Amino acid sequence: MAALACMMKEMGESVEGSDLEKHFFTEVQLHELNIPIHPFGVYPKDGSTIIIGNAFKEDFEDVRVIRQNPSYTIYRYHEFLGQLTKKYITVALSGSHGKTTTTTMMASILRQYKETAYLIGDGHGHLSKDSVYLAIEADEYRRFFHSYFPKYAVVTNVDLDHVDYYKDEADYRKAYEDFADNVSDTLILFGDDPQVRELKLSKKHLFYGIDPKNDVYAEILDEDTHHTRFNLHYLGKNLGEVSLPFSGRHLVWNALGTITVALLENIPLQLIQKGLIEFKGASRRFVVETHGNNVYIDDYAHHPTEISVTIDAARLRYPNKPLIAIFKPHRVSRLFHFADEFAIALNKADHVYLIDFNAIDDKEAGIDIDITYLQKRCKNATIITEDDAGALILASHAPACYLFMSSKDIYILSDALKRYQNS
Repeated sequence: MAALACMMKEMGESVEGSDLEKHFFTEVQLHELNIPIHPFGVYPKDGSTIIIGNAFKEDFEDVRVIRQNPSYTIYRYHEFLGQLTKKYITVALSGSHGKTTTTTMMASILRQYKETAYLIGDGHGHLSKDSVYLAIEADEYRRFFHSYFPKYAVVTNVDLDHVDYYKDEADYRKAYEDFADNVSDTLILFGDDPQVRELKLSKKHLFYGIDPKNDVYAEILDEDTHHTRFNLHYLGKNLGEVSLPFSGRHLVWNALGTITVALLENIPLQLIQKGLIEFKGASRRFVVETHGNNVYIDDYAHHPTEISVTIDAARLRYPNKPLIAIFKPHRVSRLFHFADEFAIALNKADHVYLIDFNAIDDKEAGIDIDITYLQKRCKNATIITEDDAGALILASHAPACYLFMSSKDIYILSDALKRYQNS
């Protein structure tokens, strides 16, 4: 929603919005563009176009009031974005994990070739009257991505999530299969994922990955804590060497998906390489800060697979530092369903600290658990609070690598720790 608001402002529209009266990391660009953020209960003037975020259901007070005003033109977020996808050469980046990072990477490559608009889940959005391409993060939640009509779609993985809505893995895969029918040209699929390989598809598609059985694959030449170099194989041809200014297999996979789109658009390899070099990462996706001997990593990981990959990446980059994992879950259904998987992933860290649920959309009818449900399954996990007391406990491990993981506002605790240790 924040990214979409920024896009509309850049197109010359008068834009304002309302949200909870607390800080969200996604609002930074809103402030930069002087877009007002009101508390709930402040309504736009008659005749306005209203876009309702999908986090707010129809029984939410502001939604009910807005629906009762016949002068408003009203869209849900996915409905409005779906109309935009028809106006540009749209690339939809979908999948259980890696959407935000891959969308950011895709935009970095495409803009080397032609003017590119983008909508990214970390709050960044851009749209100009000269835009040719549109790179969007396509969220599968409640099948909302079925409203999008891209030329290309990248599927980074199909790892069951949103278990408050999807019944099982077959239901989850079916959502992607139906989404694939909206793609006008080519699907680009992560072929190293067995669940992706199970998709039943009628549209043209290409697989990418590390395995040579894929249509597009990377032959790794060398990798260290900050760089990766590989030979790029595309449809049976070795196109030459590609260097990435980052490490971690998940980022290599993401790069291969975006490279495939670029090659289908006949973008020269040197421009693709330039876009990858200029890729700076997405907000709250393995964002690293170093102060003295301490390392602070902020990451959006909120699913067991993401936590596992993120811990592996931290180990690779900082092998000689104690790894302190701090995790704040989102949605009780996700924790209830994947509790054992969460514990296995978190147990890779040297020490684990957990924070209880506190978001407005965490609790769900029929599931009555708290953070102790996960604590009991971890080898050595401690529950802490998001305040100075929690920060003091974490500080006792210094010097260390602190890995803060959550889709919620865990960065408040990381900021408190940094203030305490560096004041």
